[in-house]
Amino acid sequence: MTRPLALQLYTLRERAKDDFTGVIRDVAEAGYAGVEFAGLHGNDPAEIRQVLDDCGLRACSAHMAAPKDTTVAETVDTAQTLGFDTVVSMCGKDSFATAEAVKQAGEQMQQAARLLEPYGIRLGYHNHWWEMAELEGRSALEMLLESAPDLMLQCDLYWASDFGRVDVPEFVARNAERLVSLHVKDGPLVEDEMQMAVGAGKMDIPACISAAGDKGDWLIVELDNCDGDMLQAAKDSARYLIGEGLAAGRQ
Repeated sequence: MTRPLALQLYTLRERAKDDFTGVIRDVAEAGYAGVEFAGLHGNDPAEIRQVLDDCGLRACSAHMAAPKDTTVAETVDTAQTLGFDTVVSMCGKDSFATAEAVKQAGEQMQQAARLLEPYGIRLGYHNHWWEMAELEGRSALEMLLESAPDLMLQCDLYWASDFGRVDVPEFVARNAERLVSLHVKDGPLVEDEMQMAVGAGKMDIPACISAAGDKGDWLIVELDNCDGDMLQAAKDSARYLIGEGLAAGRQ
């Protein structure tokens, strides 16, 4: 299965503050098939949708706060305007300090997922490294998923490794049924060291992707940081993933 490739626009957040539409055009020129949003930097969703259409890009999802009764209408309107069917949220470290805290977070995520369900929108959870800590014989992340049966998983492969302590392909395979997408990033697997373009670090990216089988709709490149130019790292990541046949670029 060759999934389409998107870029999480958080990667280019500094330039996006001043030239969001220019960033989207750069992503298209780099060969990506889609984008994942992390805010619109004050832009109107309808105008951004027009930019996507002009560039031949699709919106695969967006990182947004988990909706509540008072915010779900706005969340749904944004998703429908931009054309994505997956909202991705996350929790801070405190939500994974104890088993009880995890279960409480899971209940909140389950409620949010149920709010979106009537509109055909899925709720995914994006992990960092802190959810990989073991609680009651399994990862806190898996405990969260157990507590929220309608919550999907956007597995960030690099963070899931917990800097080399977790067998990521095994983890991905074990949780493949819950996957909505894979966040693909790379680096030295050393805490507090800079990340790298995908393919340049120590992650076994092909094995991680293969472990998902036919689950997960998109591969999404994200770089929180790196040495050098972030756009160039995004371009290099796309070149590697598309060139190795691991992802499909813009047609």
